[in-house]
Amino acid sequence: MMEFLYFPEDKTEYIPDILMLIVFVIGAAVVMYLFYKNSKKEAARIDKEYEHKLDHTQRDKKST
Repeated sequence: MMEFLYFPEDKTEYIPDILMLIVFVIGAAVVMYLFYKNSKKEAARIDKEYEHKLDHTQRDKKST
């Protein structure tokens, strides 16, 4: 009835697939960590670069 599904009798055939899944999950976690780290660094750079403009704008709002 469902000939397109393949479930091997020998369960050791699953080992390479499980290993590849683990490799991809670890790779995805590493990439997410790198994105997070880069985002934090870029946010700090932007804050430092535009800090004087923010201070100036906030002072102008307080004075009016």
